[in-house]
Amino acid sequence: MSTLSQFRNFTQRLPQTDLMPTLFIGHGSPMNGIENNEFSESWFDLAKNIPVPKAVLVVSAHWYTHGTFVTAMDFPSTIHDFGGFPQQLFDVQYPAPGDAKLAAEIPSLIHSAQVGLDHDWGLDHGTWTVVRHMYPDANIPVLQLSIDYTKSPEEHYEIAKEIYALRKKGVLVIGSGNMVHNLRMLSWDMINGGGYDWANEMNDKFKSLIANGDHKPLIDYRNLGADAMLAIPTPEHYLPLIYTLGLKNDKEEVSFFNDKAVGGSLTMTSVLVG
Repeated sequence: MSTLSQFRNFTQRLPQTDLMPTLFIGHGSPMNGIENNEFSESWFDLAKNIPVPKAVLVVSAHWYTHGTFVTAMDFPSTIHDFGGFPQQLFDVQYPAPGDAKLAAEIPSLIHSAQVGLDHDWGLDHGTWTVVRHMYPDANIPVLQLSIDYTKSPEEHYEIAKEIYALRKKGVLVIGSGNMVHNLRMLSWDMINGGGYDWANEMNDKFKSLIANGDHKPLIDYRNLGADAMLAIPTPEHYLPLIYTLGLKNDKEEVSFFNDKAVGGSLTMTSVLVG
């Protein structure tokens, strides 16, 4: 699905169900948080065509912790966890409320890890740059669930399965990262579009496995060869995808949007489940 008009036509056909969909969103550059471009416009359109959530829970690549935590404050701060960007980006505040009651429920759902309630973190750019386009009125509670860097992909997949019940309670769970994310190999010549052969091939491989519901190779991505190691030199941007896959049930369809490589070594490819 390569154009915004195709995406709009697609979202208009989405069925309404009692089970909230779940998403993996390639968030890319922080500048997507203030630009109206093909990526941010698709996030806006998507939110208009899925049920309005009671709350949003984001697993962001940028909250990478020792241990598992969920934000539990009433009003999370907007974190500007980046450098070298225009002042306009640092001026953004996204004043969505938190949901302390929901936060307190989440540890009871997760049995494979101890979950701490965090009152210090807030909303990092893996969250607010996306969610402010989806819900610009900032009137829906937003929480974050951290990624414990001591746990394996298999363990993260299990945590995702344990929070499946949140989808039945109207919570939109979003994994926010990038399937292919290698900033060391970024090409400014391709910053507006284009990917190295290995990036495109791995992105296609990931999509094929996702579409076929074949999650094991995606969990065991280190066994997918040298190109996979180029695509995922460090796991923090890939693991949010594992959460989205763990939240999928066997009967659900998956669809792709924002399926584009930028900068040679980054893909914005995103997944809608449900």
